[in-house]
Amino acid sequence: MAVDDPRRGRPLSLDEAAAELLRRLSPQVLGVLVRRYGDFSAAEDAVQEAIVAAVETWPRDGVPEHPAAWLHTVAARRYVDHVRSEVARARRERTVLDTTGRDALVGPPSDADVPRDDLLELFLLCCHPALSTSAQVALTLRAVGGLTTAEIAAAFLVSEKTMSQRIFRAKQRLREVGARFELPPEAEQAARLAAVRQVLYLIFNEGYSASSGPRLHRPDLTRRALWLTRRLHDRLPDDGETTGLLALMMLTEARSAARVGPDGELVPLTEQDRRRWDRAAIAEGSALVEQALTTSTPGPYQIQAAIAAVHAEASTTEETDWPQVLALYELLERLAPNPVATLNRAVAVGMVHGPAAGLALLAHLESGILAGHHRLHAVRAHLLELAGDRAAAATAWRRAAELAGSDPERRHLLRRAAADT
Repeated sequence: MAVDDPRRGRPLSLDEAAAELLRRLSPQVLGVLVRRYGDFSAAEDAVQEAIVAAVETWPRDGVPEHPAAWLHTVAARRYVDHVRSEVARARRERTVLDTTGRDALVGPPSDADVPRDDLLELFLLCCHPALSTSAQVALTLRAVGGLTTAEIAAAFLVSEKTMSQRIFRAKQRLREVGARFELPPEAEQAARLAAVRQVLYLIFNEGYSASSGPRLHRPDLTRRALWLTRRLHDRLPDDGETTGLLALMMLTEARSAARVGPDGELVPLTEQDRRRWDRAAIAEGSALVEQALTTSTPGPYQIQAAIAAVHAEASTTEETDWPQVLALYELLERLAPNPVATLNRAVAVGMVHGPAAGLALLAHLESGILAGHHRLHAVRAHLLELAGDRAAAATAWRRAAELAGSDPERRHLLRRAAADT
């Protein structure tokens, strides 16, 4: 694990087992501090400093017997030191100490003092409607996901300095609007929770299919999204869309080993060795989506998970139940109309009713927001291949390659173009 060292401006490293422990505990400790003091920005800074201290001392002294209590104690001390220095400068120390009610350093807590799971409240705070979606994602990755500023910057394709400023502004914005660490009013919870799910979905998608750069797959992001979504599902086991999102991630990630070739190249679904798919993950994901669909009103994530389950059940592309896939995409478009769903439905239409029908559906997307997206041209190329028009398919593959941001995807598209030439 690498963490930001605010004093030296360089990353620090820790072995993977201890790093995972810190990632698991840091949101828990952050929740305790924010719930106690109410200042998310200062609390998050204090937790980051405590993590730096752990990275510096645990390799030398060993992981403490009560790591959560250790992290909480150090973070609380850092928080109080910061508050005291600010108070001293403003000559308001007595007022602040009276407000807190007691000194934070009255004694080291035990692990039993930090038992509460504040993850849901942290999610809802990081996904406050006053923040843009990109700020919500960045703040969630930092405060709840345990990623460093550098890692988040890499995911967003910006410099570390730019991302640091973005996260700082997001925390300042929460302070300006008086965002509180608590469940919002019931009328706001559904919208906030929808934003949380969208953030987790975006994190997973960027990990599973990197938008640019040399790697097709970023397992650090997909693992983090899966872990966070599973934690959210633990808190909300009866929420159908959260269950559906977890199922969708599991069913999608189950194909990851077969999706990347030995040289990092993209292996499309039609060419994947399905024996390499993670059957345990598929079984769990399929059970989750079945549970969600039978116990709650179907939502977009549940429908997408059901589509992934249909693909997972087929031993080959040809044996896929394409009429069922098409019916599910039609339902998805009714529930949540969007051009990406239409694009995917065009593939299913082509498999059920023939490539000409699929191409006719694509015509409706050519003047929309997907007009300059590589996936629209890749789907057109695929349908043209099915129709036997290899020359037109090669042109479409090349156009898709020109627009693709990911190096592995670009190479794959160019290989397809060459094969049709």
